Amino acid sequence: MRIRHCLLIAGILLTLGLTAQNKQILYDFNEIPQSLSINPGVEADFEWYAGVPLLSGISAYGGSNAISINDIFANDGVDINIKFRERALNVLTPKDELSTTIQLEYLNGGFRSNDPNIFYSFGGYVEFDNIGYWPQDYAYLLYDGNADQLGRRYDLGDLKVRGSLVNVFHFGINKKVDRSLTLGARGKLYSAIADYSSSTNNGHLRNVEGQNNRIATNLNADLLLRTSGLRSLRNANNDDSLSNEIIGRALFGGDLGLGVDVGFTYHLSERTTITGSLLDVGFIYHSGDAKSYSLNGNATVEGIEIDVLENFASLDRDFWQELVDEIEEIVPFDTDTKGYISFRPTKLYASIRNDFGEPVGNGSSQNCDCTAGSYGGGQLRTKYRNSYGGQLYMINRPRGPQLALTGFYTRRIGNALALKGTYTIDKFSKTNVGLGMNLQAGPFNFYAMADNLLSYNNIAATNYASFQFGLNIISWGRK
Repeated sequence: MRIRHCLLIAGILLTLGLTAQNKQILYDFNEIPQSLSINPGVEADFEWYAGVPLLSGISAYGGSNAISINDIFANDGVDINIKFRERALNVLTPKDELSTTIQLEYLNGGFRSNDPNIFYSFGGYVEFDNIGYWPQDYAYLLYDGNADQLGRRYDLGDLKVRGSLVNVFHFGINKKVDRSLTLGARGKLYSAIADYSSSTNNGHLRNVEGQNNRIATNLNADLLLRTSGLRSLRNANNDDSLSNEIIGRALFGGDLGLGVDVGFTYHLSERTTITGSLLDVGFIYHSGDAKSYSLNGNATVEGIEIDVLENFASLDRDFWQELVDEIEEIVPFDTDTKGYISFRPTKLYASIRNDFGEPVGNGSSQNCDCTAGSYGGGQLRTKYRNSYGGQLYMINRPRGPQLALTGFYTRRIGNALALKGTYTIDKFSKTNVGLGMNLQAGPFNFYAMADNLLSYNNIAATNYASFQFGLNIISWGRK
């Protein structure tokens, strides 16, 4: 029993890893080229930029909205099984999210066209995205069983999970329409390495009074798990060719799809600006290595029934297997290799910003080639030393949209250093204070960002933590 409990705890905590995709510090941080990745309509004043391969953009987000690692593994003298029941099993609900997102940028660059109002960007990144919700009734079944739960209804719809490992190629165009409006769009080509989803499940498991035995179990199931690429990766791992298989599927050898990002920046006045973007409006068609598993039907069984007098001569036969065969005949377990379509997790950003203070570049700070009026006939807006405002973030999820609100303050120190502080409220934390830094040393650009700084004195006890960093080479051309 203890081994089963430990395996359940370990499996659940492994999913409490990285969560959320909100890049609120990076959003509208115009000095950083990667801000184009979350708003293709950002105001870009670069002549060209090139990200350092594998170092231009790395981001990871960690935590859980209702439990921390410290809650279970703290050295507090309490038995781990008791802590798991009191702090997880009896607390978490199917609305509690367990998810993972990791993104690694291996190529990123951009250049200005002959028309100074148009800027092109391109690149590629690998993204692992997984989301699941706490499977409450499944956890009770695994942890306690249903032997003494007469009349209790276990909801099989608690199981909702979706994940993918995808390589993304993208190309974008950013156009300054006039002095107030900048628009942008980016096309994306997805090459899926692996995919799995089980988010449309329904049904129940319930114990009722039986006729031949004291208890009968009623199973009503409509369960579906879709996968793609997992068999190829498993077979390649057995043949010691896993890396070749991953690279092959990432470079158009996997399941392909299309997507688009759009965004804008609009100045309501000289110092007030609104922005917005819609990202990953797209899909992937999975057909190359698709396999689906389904369990659909209704059955009532009373367990293993043995009449000792009638079956005395055959008590050595496999009564358990006969029970399994009976259930599978009534509630068929099917597999198929039909293709299917998955939709990307679409994200929405919006912000309003007010600038104040002196313009950047006045006085002795004017010591580099970077200036807000470099292109478009000097029509770009002036950058000011200070900015403050608010941001909205939404992402579509299996149980409905996930929302975050952020307030921010940006301080620019000459042309070399910019700092951005944020305070974010979402389902993961009500005290999420973040800080971002952008440092410009000649053509070299380095940025680093971290979230939920108040929790860094004890990372194991936090419900949320994240970081981002990158290194670029930027040219502004002549003034």
